[in-house]
Amino acid sequence: MTTELDFHLDDFEPADAVSELAESSLWAGDLTVLAEHRTTSNGSRSYLVAHDGSVTWGVPGEPQLVAIKITRDPHERTFTFEAASHAGLAFAQNWLVERGCPPEQIAQVGADLIQPADDLTVRVEQQIRASGDRYKVLATQTSDYAPCETWTMVRDSCAAQVPIRVFLEEVATDSLTYTVREGAFADEDAAQDWLDNRDGPLPEPPEYRGDCAARTRAALTSSTSPAAIPNAGIGTSTAPSVNTAQRPNPRRSM
Repeated sequence: MTTELDFHLDDFEPADAVSELAESSLWAGDLTVLAEHRTTSNGSRSYLVAHDGSVTWGVPGEPQLVAIKITRDPHERTFTFEAASHAGLAFAQNWLVERGCPPEQIAQVGADLIQPADDLTVRVEQQIRASGDRYKVLATQTSDYAPCETWTMVRDSCAAQVPIRVFLEEVATDSLTYTVREGAFADEDAAQDWLDNRDGPLPEPPEYRGDCAARTRAALTSSTSPAAIPNAGIGTSTAPSVNTAQRPNPRRSM
């Protein structure tokens, strides 16, 4: 599954200036495919998540994943190209699902990547992939060095209480596994204070507790693919922007 990226655009021309800029901003030699799906026999649409190895040499903390949608017109020989940066793999997959990619297809990630350490990680990532426009990304951060972790801060439009959520990914380099946990905060300042100081455990969302938690986890379990899905790195940025080249985390492809 993990291969050098090929946009399959030979003999195609960009349909507009936005697509031309988006495609030219990515260099295939820096990108490694993590997940990919192409539709129809002539491959008119491609959806993929790739890791950009060049980001580790850029501004510290930047997102290291790019989600890409390519639509080809085989008659006009033109293409449209959309791309967006994401810190976590599940957020990149969600972006593609919202643009028409079958969830079960883009969830299939190479077995040679690091794997989820536990069932809760799998459930949390499935929750993100299936969240639609529920989460508004506020900030992200990626660290490839100790501690090797990624976080994404979001506003949860479905949360009646503590609407600011932090999705924290921590990598265990010795076992080549990772965990993803969700924390809940009253506001952005409280979330950032916890991220800066780590003066206690990540506050658990209230819906995780009691009978509600059992129902939520049962629903997530029933909708979760049995395949283990690796996660992606994060970088310091605001909400992911369309047509912006994204940088994936190198540890995902190792």
